[in-house]
Amino acid sequence: MTFAARMTMFQQEASPMPDDTRETAVSLSGIGKTFGDTTALEPVTLDIKKGEFFSLLGPSGCGKTTLLRIIGGFEHPTSGALQIGGQSVIGRPPFERRTNMVFQHGALFPHLTVAQNIAFGLEMKKTPRDVITRKVGEALELVRLQDFGDRKIDQLSGGQRQRIAMARALVNDPEVLLLDEPLGALDLRLRLQMQDELRRLHKEIGGTFIFVTHDQGEAISMSDRIAVMSRGRIQQVGSPREVYERPVNRFVAEFMGHSNFYEGTVETKAADGLGDVNLHGRMFPCRIPPAFDVGSKVFVALRYERVEVQPLGDLCAGLEGTLIDEAYLGPTLQRTVDLGPLGKIIADSANNGREAPLGIGARVCVRWTVDSPTVLSAI
Repeated sequence: MTFAARMTMFQQEASPMPDDTRETAVSLSGIGKTFGDTTALEPVTLDIKKGEFFSLLGPSGCGKTTLLRIIGGFEHPTSGALQIGGQSVIGRPPFERRTNMVFQHGALFPHLTVAQNIAFGLEMKKTPRDVITRKVGEALELVRLQDFGDRKIDQLSGGQRQRIAMARALVNDPEVLLLDEPLGALDLRLRLQMQDELRRLHKEIGGTFIFVTHDQGEAISMSDRIAVMSRGRIQQVGSPREVYERPVNRFVAEFMGHSNFYEGTVETKAADGLGDVNLHGRMFPCRIPPAFDVGSKVFVALRYERVEVQPLGDLCAGLEGTLIDEAYLGPTLQRTVDLGPLGKIIADSANNGREAPLGIGARVCVRWTVDSPTVLSAI
């Protein structure tokens, strides 16, 4: 499934905004981490609400897993305070925290059965046998693998192994479930199935999930809120719709989807915010944020799916250009248009099965609504 198709799914199924009146499950204040002279995590101040599905999203090496491991007690912060359930956990080992972690590869014991893997943590706590039997059965039912208790780990598929890893974590009734890219090793079909499973589990359990991923579509489709990270810093925190529709900087705009980027200067700005950005002599109608005045240097970001390309008729209520590429991507059609001095622009449109190719070299009309572009600082 292409990114544009997944964005369409997100717009149809986006999670509701979290209730900001809920209690705080995890509170971080100035939490930072250095390894020698290397800063892995700049000081982070963040509150995660009880019952929230919260995602840490970013490229490899951005600090998201380091932050998750600090919350779980597997790494010690260099600075800052950390509370879980209103209590400080700085210095406490993982087994003394009401958290459990699900790792990317499950970390299951191959010599134990499914039921024995799930029971392992309870046995370490010397839980009574009848309680272990009951809780293991409930955990297997929760992940829809009731009949798999006697199986060996090597008899399971990748998706089944990850569900067992989740059952092993959930059986200990954690206040916070930590998920470190648990779907990263699965193929696309299994990942999509497991996203549905995670959404279902979160709704049924009602607990706090903190999910680490580098997959934008994954975070968007499952999260109440997302923290977008880069180079050890949180760049933006917000609902999926906020970080996708209203990115605060170019990194977030680029990382959260596919956009055309142009650098220019604010040429005009009316009292209602409508105005024009001068891009190499072409006027680009936009809604100008309050932070920018006439003369401000800015980037204009325009999502591929917000651009419309049509055959050039007698009247073009947009920009004229020449089609230089046309790609069939299954759910979407992607077209690249040469706009002359402005450069290239890429447009994605839903494939309805009826639209004929326009043909390379065709003269076309390119347009978008005035609210489609996002104006960002060029600094």
